[in-house]
Amino acid sequence: MVIDSMTHDALSTTFHALADPTRRAILERLASGEASVTELARPFEMSMPAVSKHLKVLEKAGLIEAGHNAQWRPRRLKAAPLKDVDKWLDEYRRFWDESFDRLDVYLRELQGKGKTDE
Repeated sequence: MVIDSMTHDALSTTFHALADPTRRAILERLASGEASVTELARPFEMSMPAVSKHLKVLEKAGLIEAGHNAQWRPRRLKAAPLKDVDKWLDEYRRFWDESFDRLDVYLRELQGKGKTDE
């Protein structure tokens, strides 16, 4: 599988953003709808500047964006980069599916040999 350098850099940025459990929790929350920074910070025991840093990482990865609604700047999920991750993972998914298929065939052969030995 060949991945061009632009895709690789975007994947690296996305994986970096997803590597932190706080950022993954923020994305989970945003999957249910827009939220303010205060709402996003509520479940975490950290300062607002720390939450803002997490949001900046997610924005840099293109996973969230800030809306504009008067004084309220809600954050919303942008899931497009996750499609690239899914595409990248699909190659490995196929590898595992094929490996499990070969294992299944092997186990059936073993079971068949055991029955003929009896």
